[in-house]
Amino acid sequence: MLERIARDRVATLFFVTLAVLLAVGAAAPGFLSPRTASIIWSNGLVLMLVALGIFPIILTRNIDVSGGSVLGLSAVTLGLALNAGVALPLACAAALGVGLLAGALSGALVALLGVPSIVATLGTLGLFRGVMLIATGGEWIEELPEALKALGAKSVAGLSVMGLVTAGVIVAVWLFLRSRRGGWVKVVGDNRAAARHLGLPVKRIEFLCFVWGGAMYALAGITFAAQIGFVPNQAGSGIELRAIAALVLGGISLLGGVGTVAGVVIGVIFFTSIDTSLVFLKIPAYWNDLIGGAMLLTVLLIDGRLRIALEARDRAARYRRSSHKIAPRSDLEDAA
Repeated sequence: MLERIARDRVATLFFVTLAVLLAVGAAAPGFLSPRTASIIWSNGLVLMLVALGIFPIILTRNIDVSGGSVLGLSAVTLGLALNAGVALPLACAAALGVGLLAGALSGALVALLGVPSIVATLGTLGLFRGVMLIATGGEWIEELPEALKALGAKSVAGLSVMGLVTAGVIVAVWLFLRSRRGGWVKVVGDNRAAARHLGLPVKRIEFLCFVWGGAMYALAGITFAAQIGFVPNQAGSGIELRAIAALVLGGISLLGGVGTVAGVVIGVIFFTSIDTSLVFLKIPAYWNDLIGGAMLLTVLLIDGRLRIALEARDRAARYRRSSHKIAPRSDLEDAA
């Protein structure tokens, strides 16, 4: 069991999350219930969608820090369209279109023009946030229609429409990464030169990963507006950093080529569980970042120490095996 935990960060995080939930359940009666699970899932939808958007980009050894701005711009597009009398399906399509265009712009800068992804997305982060503020005049968009709020309200088996959509996206990403073309994404991140040598369309794969990210940020913006019923002028600010932290915690390598959908889900649920636990323990919200950061460091420290111990054990085992192989040869030399 210990070896399994040490070799798999997802397993480590799963057991730490389980331990935290059990500890909170012992301190706050009523916490461990299906209702709490539903709350954690609902509270984590926006972060989950942003993380699923960044996930394939990181797999290709790139990064995208503009996710929060695209989320905000898409939510503003949705809100302005709805308040102008546009039907909900068309308004959602407009928000998704804005997300796709934003992703395509970042993808073109990185894949076609060769701009480093951190530089390109830092630029688009400011650009999209500026467009968002100009469009709203710095004001909040309020009085959104009930039809939009219904998408974020629980309807089927305690899940909202957006909750079901997010579950479908998770399954779709999982199935795609198991396919042949999904494997190309990891190959590009693992060894770009080898991917080119194999004839893979590296630039097209990178470009499409950014377009996918834009679509997921837009979907997160729709979910965000549906859940709270308005769009503040700082919607989505900073959420991309939280999503990247959840991905790293879930074992997704920033060097590309390594990561699983299970790691994304567990990483997001871990962060959301911490936030929800603090509410049940009646701890003020301004403690969230401190406690969440401390838990993140604790998990990474435990994971790192376990890996070091496991590697030391493996080295000792290899040394013992090599000693056994050398010993008979020494005996023969002594005899000679």
